[in-house]
Amino acid sequence: MGSYTIRLEVNAMQAQTNVKAALHALADQLPETATWKDVAYEAYVRQEIEMGLEEADRGEFANDDEVKSTFAQWGVQIETEVD
Repeated sequence: MGSYTIRLEVNAMQAQTNVKAALHALADQLPETATWKDVAYEAYVRQEIEMGLEEADRGEFANDDEVKSTFAQWGVQIETEVD
């Protein structure tokens, strides 16, 4: 895959109801050398971001202690500064 930037308009509800328009916008942003693999990857990333934003809107995200605990399981120490 080449290196390029895709601009994601964050409006999950609109994207769900107008997938065809979102796909056209994605195609317009891809370089001329884009492959089907690039298209599939960008569509996947967009879907994951939209799902994450919807989860956050519903309050379904980890708090600080949960994040620290998960990272600690992987052997990563998190240092935080509190002012």
